[in-house]
Amino acid sequence: MPRNTNKPAVQGATNFLNQFKHEVANELGITNYQQVDKGSLTSRENGYVGGYMVRKMIQYAEQNMPK
Repeated sequence: MPRNTNKPAVQGATNFLNQFKHEVANELGITNYQQVDKGSLTSRENGYVGGYMVRKMIQYAEQNMPK
């Protein structure tokens, strides 16, 4: 049973964030991320996905800030 208790700040964002996670994993060369057992991946591989997601979200926020 998953222990993830993180909740998105915006209701309904879960599906978007999951899709975004799979797209980022694919960009990083981790194929079939959706079907793979995340416990079988190394901490480094899982960290790359999360870290790259954060980097892209910050980049998006910076580009869309009012000047």
